[in-house]
Amino acid sequence: MTGDFDTPLRPQTEAEVAEMVRLADGPLSLRGGGTRGVAYGAGQVLETAGLSGITLYEPGALTLVAGAGTPLAEVQAVLSAQRQRLAFEPPDLRAVLGRQGLSTLGGVVATNASGSRRVQAGAARDHLIGVRFVDGLGTVVKSGGRVMKNVTGLDLVKLMAGSHGTLGVITQVAFKLQAVPECAVTLQTDVPLGAGLALLRRALGSPFEVSGAAYGPFGAALRVEGMEASVRYRVAALKALLGGDWVESAGDALWVGVRDGHGLGEGALWRVSCKPTAAEGVVAALAGVPHQAVFDWGGGLIWIAVQGLADAGAGLIRGAVAGVGHATLLRGAGAAAFAPEAAGVAALSRALREKFDPKGILNAGIMG
Repeated sequence: MTGDFDTPLRPQTEAEVAEMVRLADGPLSLRGGGTRGVAYGAGQVLETAGLSGITLYEPGALTLVAGAGTPLAEVQAVLSAQRQRLAFEPPDLRAVLGRQGLSTLGGVVATNASGSRRVQAGAARDHLIGVRFVDGLGTVVKSGGRVMKNVTGLDLVKLMAGSHGTLGVITQVAFKLQAVPECAVTLQTDVPLGAGLALLRRALGSPFEVSGAAYGPFGAALRVEGMEASVRYRVAALKALLGGDWVESAGDALWVGVRDGHGLGEGALWRVSCKPTAAEGVVAALAGVPHQAVFDWGGGLIWIAVQGLADAGAGLIRGAVAGVGHATLLRGAGAAAFAPEAAGVAALSRALREKFDPKGILNAGIMG
């Protein structure tokens, strides 16, 4: 396919996506709403926003099927009317990334976008039960369905989540939903970082089913959700287990801020996934460098904004996280968005891309 590369391709159907990919004679840069992509590949832009609409919603079965271009806000409004939700709490990164537009379901899946509730409910991929996509040869592939099933062989549903468009153009997704709980309580206490992270880890290791565990300018915060009687019991049990002075609140704004990376200021923005016990050490590597940090998942996820370093802090942060996790640059210049993969992982990733995209045209080069 040749033409004006300054004009995005905007397919309205899956068949059009397949034809565009099949005829492509150069790289394609895949986008949904353009709100959360860590890095877009070079080449002709192919936008999936036209693949929009909820095609199946069964509240009684807690199941939803929709086009990849369906706005996330539209889906959330429909679910909210039935007191249901996407359990994995997808973040809205427009503010911290300086982006406009509407986040789409396909973008959520492509980046495996997951919020604070991941510690309890799992990530986006854990609630994705079906996917349709177009591979790099223009072939339509369907995997999964409308119900959760055991999988043998290569689980394409899970594989597509977090692939950042390098294996295929997602056209349709199916999710298992969650009912909105009757009650939610947030506990907060003002303690130093090391003590706060230790409290969060202890709470997460307890049997009291915490659905959020974060540390930031607000101190240490825990979230408990469920039936009211259960929540009241677990809140009391956590207070007794952890000791200290805990203040109760609804916590809605707090968890939105943690989920979306609010309040981190200017500079390069990093999203670090690491062993919770290593979190304090990762940030300690930035001593003397202007930075701000918010910890989620009991320290398993760190949002870090760093200023004044030519490499966006990559040397310090990726050095500190080596062997205990990985760091992704979401905002800023001077370093690659994704760290180089270990040799074995890189070989496996390359083999997968060669299988699904033998022409090497889908978001080429963004993940190694």
